[in-house]
Amino acid sequence: MDYSNEPSGVFLLIDNKSFYATVECSMRGLDPLTTPLVVMSEASNTGGGLVLASSPMAKKLFHISNVNRKRDLPNDERLIVVPPRMNLYIQKNIEVNHIFNQYCADEDLLPYSIDESILDITHSWQLFGNNILQVIRRIQKQVKDELGLITTVGLGNNPLQAKIALDIYAKHNSEFIGVITNRTVKTKIWTIPEITDVWGINASTKANLSRLGIHNMYELAHFDPFILKQRLGIIGTQLYATAWGIDRTNLQSTIFPKDKSLGNSQVLSRDYAEKDEIETVIKEIGAQVAARLRAHNKQCNGVYLGIGYSLGVVDHNNETGFAHSLKLVASTAETETINRQLIFIFEKFWDGEAPVRTIAVSCSRLTNRYGEQLNIFNSPKPTAISLEETMDSIRRKYGKTSIIRASSLKKGGTFIERAGLVGGHNGGQSLE
Repeated sequence: MDYSNEPSGVFLLIDNKSFYATVECSMRGLDPLTTPLVVMSEASNTGGGLVLASSPMAKKLFHISNVNRKRDLPNDERLIVVPPRMNLYIQKNIEVNHIFNQYCADEDLLPYSIDESILDITHSWQLFGNNILQVIRRIQKQVKDELGLITTVGLGNNPLQAKIALDIYAKHNSEFIGVITNRTVKTKIWTIPEITDVWGINASTKANLSRLGIHNMYELAHFDPFILKQRLGIIGTQLYATAWGIDRTNLQSTIFPKDKSLGNSQVLSRDYAEKDEIETVIKEIGAQVAARLRAHNKQCNGVYLGIGYSLGVVDHNNETGFAHSLKLVASTAETETINRQLIFIFEKFWDGEAPVRTIAVSCSRLTNRYGEQLNIFNSPKPTAISLEETMDSIRRKYGKTSIIRASSLKKGGTFIERAGLVGGHNGGQSLE
């Protein structure tokens, strides 16, 4: 493979090791590498508790992973179990990216997730050291000294190489640094023993490749790329590029994502079988989505409702749930209008018996706010949307529960309980 025409720079993919657990250790003055600690969500919809993160020592001593539940934890006094603090983790993510930003320009830093970031230091690394590894160690030390966090770093000539270096090599290296370059693709990528360890290849993709006689990265790199594309589509081309360590991503290209929809979903803490209870939660979620629309200065011309039944339950049509959308007569960000259509969908398609466990609501066909469309059939309601905007303002200033709908006090309401959650876990603001 001739890499001379391929984009080639100096890219770092930095992962905050066991992020939530490491943050909790650092806030307690504990060594995150030697302290067995797990972050355990005890939200009522997790069936007694779910492990969100575990420290390296917790994994080593007790083999705890993020798929474990509370019942799986050992009864050992050495193990520290703490609840999540999502707002704290978001703040630490901002702080750690502020440090990364000291080593590259704004346009060369891409926060990839809450615990991973991509840095393009092609044009800046020489300002901070005599060689790239020295610069990486400097970044790791600064993050450790200032925030108490442990960072794992993948280095590559492009983001893909950096990601594979991070996942395969850095996490098992004493310095927590892994390196793949154009010159080492053959020895670092083709030799990976388990193909599903490679980013972008899951069990389903592995099965598809296996049917073509491809069982490892070496065979993938030497398979006919035209047949791969013919059999697997564009994914086949991407997989072939992955095997050769090729990535043409340009971090500096500004992408303006098109707003397609805004939505919220919820897994209920128990089965809901009463119509009134189910509709209470639908209206609560609808109100949250409507508030998000207003916060983003958007309005919608379509609504969507997805209902999932309890595990193993099917309705009269032998379905495990239903999902339907509805186009609105006029674009709006008013809660009552949105909720009225959601309830219409629910009452039309629910069989009246199947217990509900998941509810998803979204608003689609988004446009910028331009006001409520008037029509000759309904009297104008100029105060409705302005009243809701006033309530939004009060909630932002005094908290989400400073003003609540009376229906949230009814049996089955979840708004008050979830008011302090982010992503379903402790700490956060879901109306923004």
